[in-house]
Amino acid sequence: MEIACVGGGPAGLYLSILLKRDDPGHDVTVHERDPEGSTYGWGVTYWRPLLDALHRHDPESARAVEEHSVSWRDGVAHVGGATVRHRGDTGHGIGRHRLLEILAARARSLGVRLAYDDEITGAHPPAADLVVAADGAGSAVRGRHAGAFGTRVRPGRNRYLWLGTTKVFDAFTFAFTETAHGWIWAYGYGYGPAHSTCVVECAPETWTGLGLDRADEGEGLVLLEKLFAGLLDGHPLTTRPRPGGGPLPWQPFRTLTNRTWSHGNLVLLGDAAHTTHYSIGAGTTLALEDAAALAAALRVPRARRARPALSDALARYERERRAALLPVQSAARYSARFYENLPRYLALPPEQMFALLGQRHSPLLPYLPPRLYHRLDRAAGQFAPARALKRRLGRHLARTAQARALARADG
Repeated sequence: MEIACVGGGPAGLYLSILLKRDDPGHDVTVHERDPEGSTYGWGVTYWRPLLDALHRHDPESARAVEEHSVSWRDGVAHVGGATVRHRGDTGHGIGRHRLLEILAARARSLGVRLAYDDEITGAHPPAADLVVAADGAGSAVRGRHAGAFGTRVRPGRNRYLWLGTTKVFDAFTFAFTETAHGWIWAYGYGYGPAHSTCVVECAPETWTGLGLDRADEGEGLVLLEKLFAGLLDGHPLTTRPRPGGGPLPWQPFRTLTNRTWSHGNLVLLGDAAHTTHYSIGAGTTLALEDAAALAAALRVPRARRARPALSDALARYERERRAALLPVQSAARYSARFYENLPRYLALPPEQMFALLGQRHSPLLPYLPPRLYHRLDRAAGQFAPARALKRRLGRHLARTAQARALARADG
């Protein structure tokens, strides 16, 4: 097959690797609008199940990703003047730039053509048997057929901002700062020996009250460094260079869905197909899992010599990924809702607040008073009847939320 991947991010590059591994006869080109070596963002997070999956799909790239990643076990929350630390599952971080270097080098070694500085618009898609739109949430290729895909975008309430810092966090770190205009908070995690990602979020009234909507880049960074001085230990915050400068690129998170993921020989991958709230740290993981599922759907089964019909392969890919995404998307919705109602939880003692922070994906949490939920959660850890009650209530609410999500997607 001749396959064109539009977008040279992790999803497009990893798909090209798996397609060439499966069948060296595939003619695969990755079209990336930006120059090689340029990227947005700082670091990405992932957990052990993804690394295990990468080792199964392509051990060579997986070993390089693991070698260049950092890891942590603890979670830390700074709430006002208090600090709480908990031990959790091992998390990993890798610089986005490094991840793209690894995947691009592996793709080239397998014979994939990488075309940088090559912008593909929806009006002029590449001629190929299969065109993969892996060009992100703002996909120009998808946008040309937005009606056919049934694209919907729902903006969230809060404003957020991706930044970098030279402060190296030894744990996944949360910091909550109260101001005269409400709370503002940051998520920090390391992705290399000298750098970390720092995501800042606040309600819109806090954003405007602090003047962050009007501050230029320098003023905005100075204000944020003051607000999070205890977190940063004197290290600066940095932003991605942007032509013309201007205000920092604050924005609401946009949840993107599509009624269908394929249209003729065009298929959506990663953020072009779906987005999940950044607070669950799953965007890159889901994009790579999409790539693995699409490659598997296009693979010729060993028991057969004939390749599956393209329409059947794309339908299988979409069916499998939609099913896998349902619990993740549910968790993302509840996580976003937790932060949009953060003052509800910050009145708790720091230990209790941090415990509920770890439970923010729960469909039960928004419907119970926070203190009651905390008591039920503690009881569930000690008594089987309480665990059973919590599971039943959670499953009921999760099924209801999933049914509503499916109804919205179908509508």
